[in-house]
Amino acid sequence: MNEQQDGAAPQHLTHVREDGTAHMVDVSEKAVTSREATAQAVLVTRPDVIELLSSGGLPKGDALAVARIAGIMAAKRTPDLVPLCHPLPLSRVSVDLAPGADRVVVEATVRTRGVTGVEMEALTAASVAALTLYDMIKAVDKAATITDTRVLAKSGGKSGDWSRS
Repeated sequence: MNEQQDGAAPQHLTHVREDGTAHMVDVSEKAVTSREATAQAVLVTRPDVIELLSSGGLPKGDALAVARIAGIMAAKRTPDLVPLCHPLPLSRVSVDLAPGADRVVVEATVRTRGVTGVEMEALTAASVAALTLYDMIKAVDKAATITDTRVLAKSGGKSGDWSRS
């Protein structure tokens, strides 16, 4: 989609110079503000696999606990994984996993006081938690999929608050 959710067209890509080369955005003049972002990813699998996940019956152990910790660790490593992402002092990372009939909804919330947002950290946390779940269930369901990876909401900073609603 070329338009932002509010309908306004983006002015330019901030990580790309006029000549097309990539660069890390200079945020040195930006004000420090409280910032928060929530993202999700969804692991879709079979109901019998959800039962194994919920009961701790997988060969590799408690997948939900391992996925939660993996997501938290991933949020802290985002600048190592996403080349132009600024390292930020994260003040909170939470990863919630909600098993349903045939899926686990992963929701990650990240908070900081900084000069740039934490959407990438939230997306990384949700993605890696879902990848970890896949790794732990692939012995029993190689056809599982990860879907609906997206930012749900963000707050703080110059661009203000946004929610997928």
